[in-house]
Amino acid sequence: MKKLNLFFLILGVFITTSAFSHEYHVSKNGNDDNIGSALKPFKTISTAVKYAVAGDTISVHAGTYREWVNPLRGGESNLKRIVYRAVPGDKVEIKGSEITKGWKNAKGGVWKLIIPNSFFGDYNPYQDSIFGDWFNRMGRVHHTGEVFLDGKSLFEKESLEKVLNPVADGKIKDSAGASYVWYCESDEKNTTIWANFQQANPNKQLVEISTRRTCIYPDKPGVNYITISGFYISQAATQWAPPTAEQVGMVAAHWNKGWIIENNVISDSKCSGITLGKDRSTGHNVWSADIGNINNDGNIHYIEVTFRTLRNGWNKDQVGSHIIRNNKIFNCEQTGICGSMGAAFSTIENNHIYNIWTKRQFKGAEIGGIKFHAAIDATIRNNRIHESAIGIWLDWMTQGTRVSANLLYNNDLEDIFLEVNHGPFIVDNNILLSPMGIKTQSEGGAFLHNLITGTIYMWPDPRRFTPYHLPHSTAIKGLTVINSGDDRYYNNIFVGKANLTGKNEKYTHGLAVYGNTKFPFWISDNLYYNGAKPSEKETAYREVADYNPEIQLVEEGSDVYLHFTFDETFYKQSGKMITTEILGKAKIPNVFFENPDGTSLKIDRDYFGTQRDETNVNAGPFAGLKNGKTVLKVW
Repeated sequence: MKKLNLFFLILGVFITTSAFSHEYHVSKNGNDDNIGSALKPFKTISTAVKYAVAGDTISVHAGTYREWVNPLRGGESNLKRIVYRAVPGDKVEIKGSEITKGWKNAKGGVWKLIIPNSFFGDYNPYQDSIFGDWFNRMGRVHHTGEVFLDGKSLFEKESLEKVLNPVADGKIKDSAGASYVWYCESDEKNTTIWANFQQANPNKQLVEISTRRTCIYPDKPGVNYITISGFYISQAATQWAPPTAEQVGMVAAHWNKGWIIENNVISDSKCSGITLGKDRSTGHNVWSADIGNINNDGNIHYIEVTFRTLRNGWNKDQVGSHIIRNNKIFNCEQTGICGSMGAAFSTIENNHIYNIWTKRQFKGAEIGGIKFHAAIDATIRNNRIHESAIGIWLDWMTQGTRVSANLLYNNDLEDIFLEVNHGPFIVDNNILLSPMGIKTQSEGGAFLHNLITGTIYMWPDPRRFTPYHLPHSTAIKGLTVINSGDDRYYNNIFVGKANLTGKNEKYTHGLAVYGNTKFPFWISDNLYYNGAKPSEKETAYREVADYNPEIQLVEEGSDVYLHFTFDETFYKQSGKMITTEILGKAKIPNVFFENPDGTSLKIDRDYFGTQRDETNVNAGPFAGLKNGKTVLKVW
């Protein structure tokens, strides 16, 4: 009888919820005076926003929507969200740009367009320059606006002369593309843009200019439980997003909880694609604003910002717990995904992130495929990241986070950078194929079952005091410096280059960099190929200095295959099944290596999710391999 009553109770809740939920339709053929039904849809997403409440769905039909979607309300829980979705099968674009016409030929391939400033409303990206803490403008102005020819962004130049006489840039991958350039000037009445389109006629082809600072972003914090699904989102004039500022990407949560951003194609942001950042009230570029105070540096300012966010409700009940999954993110000049404190307790999975910081026109300390500050109890798994500056950069307060089964390659600086964290954090089952695999200025890490062909670099930081936390909480337990050590390396495969190794090098293939550290470290059951070297303090390992497994990554369309041939050493070596009991506690926070819910951890599955054999635990990210040449589809 109790089970029957429970069934009717659940059924009643479902019927009640369904009865009061509403689906609003948006179509390019609609009218904002309509009622938003399937037969009488709205014309703009912004009109549907005015009506949607918790439990409602906004279904957007095919077309291009040039508007800033500013959610006014959020859902109430994971089961009662507001869902923004592209109708399945329809291509729905949300753009931060407008089409331009009326270009006048100035000279050769250079054209000129004069735009009244009234065209831009309350925000003119050609009067706004990129600015913020840890931003390096490289001696020139960079506007947040951008010019696009047939969907491809042009390169901004700092003078008209460089537009009239463009020069290809041999230092970047798109050297020829760098000759498609633009320049702007603005006065009280007009904005003038000159652009070198080479052989193209801008009045006959699609030319767009960024006009909005974002595409989807609530202008107030606390708009929770929103789902964004299935859109093509592009061409916003986004601003630099450091951890000490309000962070606004093309799609951006705003100091809230429980967003799901899934199945989207997000591209061509001047700075960031997705941001999960803090709000403005706790500080906005506070270091730059206090540049005259020589007693304060960026480190101290971020500590102050962190305590302000705690006073402003930074905790698991109110902030974070987002899911970012199955998105394609590319052509962003700062980050694919970034977040300061707002990414805590979040899951970032199955995203394809590439072409990040490819123009190289400006620099800064906040650039990467994924760049998080305070990734507490976050999960970053099954992502593919390449052609970026840094693949994954976890900076400050990474505690309880697991970086698992990611594919990283062709990243210019390093695949994974761990900066001034005290742990515990886990890096397991990853394929790291860039020239530098791991750079860590942290302690309290566990590196398990990875395949690493790049170098390893580890060093302390005795200058910066950074926070550590109570277990599974944002509450700060204390602050201290990075002493180095307290790391664990178990069951990894390192593949070197015989002529680039040596235990005294700053960057080493293998773990020779681990020698004298203030804190002890634990290294065991790793396999070293082709000149990669173990730590001088490692005893249980296998080294085959003269064997090259010939690791090769092959991209075939949207699929990626990994080719290699391990020798008999791989199949004969068996390590330990790694558990919480083996890993123990990170020294400084005195916290176990465990799951976010506090349960014990066991690294018993490989890159593909295949169960490991407890009696034969091989090194590396793959279980159950057969002898001989191996080809694995890894994406």
